[in-house]
Amino acid sequence: MGMLDPILVLLALIPSLILLVLWTRWRRLVRAEFIRTYPYPPGLYERLAHRRPGLSIKDRQLVGRALRQFFLAYLNGGRQFVSMPSQVVDDLWHEFILYTRHYQDFCRKAFGRTLHHTPAVVLSPDRRGNEGLRRVWRQCCREENIDPANPSRLPLLFALDAKLGIADGFHYTPDCSALRRGGDGGAHCGGDFSSSSYDGCTDGFGESCSDSGDGGDGGGGCGGD
Repeated sequence: MGMLDPILVLLALIPSLILLVLWTRWRRLVRAEFIRTYPYPPGLYERLAHRRPGLSIKDRQLVGRALRQFFLAYLNGGRQFVSMPSQVVDDLWHEFILYTRHYQDFCRKAFGRTLHHTPAVVLSPDRRGNEGLRRVWRQCCREENIDPANPSRLPLLFALDAKLGIADGFHYTPDCSALRRGGDGGAHCGGDFSSSSYDGCTDGFGESCSDSGDGGDGGGGCGGD
């Protein structure tokens, strides 16, 4: 009978484990819906207009959509380290953070912790920043039903700087072959996110190839689930 005790304990725990998994998935769905429907603080788009005076109200609302996509990528990526791929979306994120009470309340309800700001970056020899970019790319592609390894188009967050003509923005193209032929020397290739050519690794692209760990949250969190 003693040999059966661990089996009986395990069988007794299975319903609790199933309930835990279901509750975790439900909680993530609730948080995702909160992110999608959260009303940004009054005046936020006007503050973006001061930074980017050439943007229309529809343009600024599109930037708001892209920022939500970034937040969803952080949530759905397990609240691991993320990097911002868009300069104009980074501007809006920074302005949102300045609404300190609103931003802290948003993060608590959306993530259970504070998502701290990190500057916008592109793939480079910096493995840490690349890991965050690959994670965001993969999650944004999943949301828009794009093959992240062989994209036929770009997710909104990665397409927006070029779409809005942001002079200091990061411009991407899904067509690596055209880029390699010199079609756009200032653009970055979406297909490169699945390549290890930049840093010898593909951390963040659904697998890990280093011992650096997942880095906790996007730049530092303040506890809670």
